[in-house]
Amino acid sequence: MNDTPVPAVPDRAELDARIRRAPYHQWLGLSVVEAGDGEIVVEVPWREEFVVNPDIGYTHGGILATLVDLVADWAIATKLGRPFPTVDLRVDYHRPAMKGVLRVRGKVIRIGSSFSTSEAYVEDESGKLLASGRGTYATSTK
Repeated sequence: MNDTPVPAVPDRAELDARIRRAPYHQWLGLSVVEAGDGEIVVEVPWREEFVVNPDIGYTHGGILATLVDLVADWAIATKLGRPFPTVDLRVDYHRPAMKGVLRVRGKVIRIGSSFSTSEAYVEDESGKLLASGRGTYATSTK
């Protein structure tokens, strides 16, 4: 029998406070709007600094990849109490992300003893899918 205590699963308000502790997350302006067992929804307000092409005004793919990675990771935190290091990440881009609030939905696929997998979907204000991805995280890390 394993005597290692399982960390308490944080609620939405606690996840929101914890996710905002990181300076990069503060700069992004993240807000946890929903959280449950293995699922999380985060909103990100528009920032002009996201723009990669000033003539067209769409968001840099690195911002979208960041959102996929961190929301997929924080979906795991809804089950295991904290985020974990990324081992592998795949991101697919479906359409340009234009000016407006971004909504990111994360969902755990599998929790394992060494590695866990989750997905995230970035949508615009109207619910159109902009990017999606899947990450693997090292959940064996203490």
